[in-house]
Amino acid sequence: MTIASLPRRVGTCLAVAATLAAGAAFAQPKPTEVDYYIPPRADGSVNPDPFLASGFGVGRNVDMYWTAGIGPSGLNTCSPAGTPARFIDYSFYPGFSCGELPAGVTITEAQGMNNLARIKENLEANGLTMQDVTYLRIYLEAPPGATRADYAGWNRAYRKFFANVNLVTGEVIPAYAPVVVVNATRPARANIQVATLPVLGWLVEIEAVAAYPQGKKPKK
Repeated sequence: MTIASLPRRVGTCLAVAATLAAGAAFAQPKPTEVDYYIPPRADGSVNPDPFLASGFGVGRNVDMYWTAGIGPSGLNTCSPAGTPARFIDYSFYPGFSCGELPAGVTITEAQGMNNLARIKENLEANGLTMQDVTYLRIYLEAPPGATRADYAGWNRAYRKFFANVNLVTGEVIPAYAPVVVVNATRPARANIQVATLPVLGWLVEIEAVAAYPQGKKPKK
């Protein structure tokens, strides 16, 4: 290398270094970018006055999504508003209606099934699945006449959507079959009993946190 060529080589190295630095800066996570999920109205139009977001995504290249606190939908219109039976999703219990449940199924379990189905819908609207969930926070209210929340009933509902696959064999664990979602994911979670939930008749409310798989981006 001659002395005359040194400035050119130094200039080239600086240019390459600057390009690499710019590329690295571009690729860095941007955790302050937030995208709120406001579901459209039933007719598909924009909701002009939503009370709150149903969830939000954060970041670029480290995309995470948090749902709002979601409860079961009042699908059982033959039961009175404000009663726990109002929040049974009878698509899970064909042949039953109007507050009746199969033997051994508790009202908390039924609401948990309804609620998890709503969580699934929320995630899918944002390009995610139940397999992408990393954390759950569950609020439980004691059913009428009880002093303690029905954790066992809730856990039966949970196993229909999560933690139902044997991690060694890859098969659904017979004790939990049939399941709604075949799912090996075991999210971290917290279960909390509360005195009341915000909607009269709710016994279950759930928050979920999910992570977008590598190479998959939020819906915009």
